[in-house]
Amino acid sequence: MPDTGVLLSYIVACIALIVVPGPSVTVIIANSLRHGARAGMLNVLGTQLGLAAMIGVLAVGLAAVVNAMGGVFEILRLLGAAYLIWLGIRMWRSDGSLGGGTAPRAQRSFVLQGFIVIWSNPKALIFFGAFIPQFIDPAGSTAWQTVFLGGIFMAVATIGDSLYAFAASGLGSRLTRARVQLVERISGTCLIGGGLWLALARR
Repeated sequence: MPDTGVLLSYIVACIALIVVPGPSVTVIIANSLRHGARAGMLNVLGTQLGLAAMIGVLAVGLAAVVNAMGGVFEILRLLGAAYLIWLGIRMWRSDGSLGGGTAPRAQRSFVLQGFIVIWSNPKALIFFGAFIPQFIDPAGSTAWQTVFLGGIFMAVATIGDSLYAFAASGLGSRLTRARVQLVERISGTCLIGGGLWLALARR
């Protein structure tokens, strides 16, 4: 296990990474504004399931998995780009109305959405593969430390994303339909831009 100083540095680095919003936060904010905190928290759950899967890949051995499934990651990248663009277009077409999303099917959809968005950019997995090992003690178990450090990142991400969800939900209850629509269009533009960047990025 890393010593206390290294562990504190890692936590600070995790907080710094979480503070910068990405596609997942954009989706969480948009859904929380429109459907309430529950929808955003279901997105958070899906995101955490996706992160857990990524950390599992790292624990098994990132290099071996990437070498064995390189083509699959390229397909994931393109599908993820298309999904982000599709979500962005849906947000652009929104009329800004609030409510809905409480049916079990809708709840499952929000969870799946969070999972897909976090996996829409497989480069995040490569990033984790470069970020987490910097804080691993070579004398200890690499797999165990990967899971431990990954768990800390997930905890920090859960707190940060949940704050976004509750803040957006509270704001959404006070916004007019026109302003919700404006926020959704801004979010949609960010997702479309992210999807295009992902699609055009080099392998």
